Amino acid sequence: MTWMRWAPAMEQALYDPDGGFYRRPEGPAGHFRTSVHASELFARAVARLLLEVDEALGRPEELALVDVGAGRGELLAGVLAELPGEVLARLRPYGVELADRPAGLPDAVRWTDAVPRGRTGLLFANEWLDNVPLDAGEVDEDGVLRYREVDTATGEERPGEPVSAADAAWAGRWWPARQPGDRVEFGGPRDAAWAHAVAGLDRGLAVAVDYAHTAGRRPPFGTLAGFRGGREVAPVPDGSCDVTAHVALDSAAAPGLHSLWTTQRDALRALGVSGARPALALASSDPVGYLRALSGAGEGAELTDPAGLGAFGWLAQTVRMPVPESLRHLPGWQTLTP
Repeated sequence: MTWMRWAPAMEQALYDPDGGFYRRPEGPAGHFRTSVHASELFARAVARLLLEVDEALGRPEELALVDVGAGRGELLAGVLAELPGEVLARLRPYGVELADRPAGLPDAVRWTDAVPRGRTGLLFANEWLDNVPLDAGEVDEDGVLRYREVDTATGEERPGEPVSAADAAWAGRWWPARQPGDRVEFGGPRDAAWAHAVAGLDRGLAVAVDYAHTAGRRPPFGTLAGFRGGREVAPVPDGSCDVTAHVALDSAAAPGLHSLWTTQRDALRALGVSGARPALALASSDPVGYLRALSGAGEGAELTDPAGLGAFGWLAQTVRMPVPESLRHLPGWQTLTP
């Protein structure tokens, strides 16, 4: 048996160069579907958002699109296919990913393992933060909050040492745990990862999209889960499956910025994605167009389903720019104090 705290176990299982899950040749799409894989409507919505960011920034000479946790570049390729030539001529797209550059990606895409600095444009992180490794803890019978250790071969857990002062402070602020058996997933590493990513923008909009929860709705038993081959499995950190945990998006928000928390359902609807069925009259006048619109409605419904992908959280933060037009009318914008 090899026992580790959850953070190093996740790091090894997901990103080890010699067998980490995200280094596997089939990529994430070989095991689960994200919004990017579900429909091209998602990339179309991100493209619309990018155009609105461009407009709000005054159409800068160089416009960045930074895809953090780019997988195999599917979102980047989809967005580039939706953009007009004038914008493409100014666009600098980046795929930020630890895995090697995928074959067939447009030559314009810069592939890197680090978020670029000093960019102006849109930084978009779709289902990235849930795979930033983090530790888990649990209150023992004596009321002491201790790290949980995991056997990397079996997924069996045991209590470890008391948590650090930093993690105790994070839990006290964001995820209080007081009763024996109460569990915490410490979001400090994700907060730091997101702050570092957002700091890469000189001006622009940063958006994180993920499985999420906020204060008052923390899951009492945690959210650590595994996925392999399209199925949810036990989160065994041996490299054979994805190991993920939902994100405390309210904690992650970088302070000092104009910020919005919303659902994917509301964000995508604001960006023109709808699950509404086309008018039946179209079936008579344009049968092919009707079937195409009907298919698009089904995909839009999946992306905005409040019991599925539509329930994902969106965290949007502006960096020295106005709020883009489509998102401007969504409720809940606030400026976070440091």
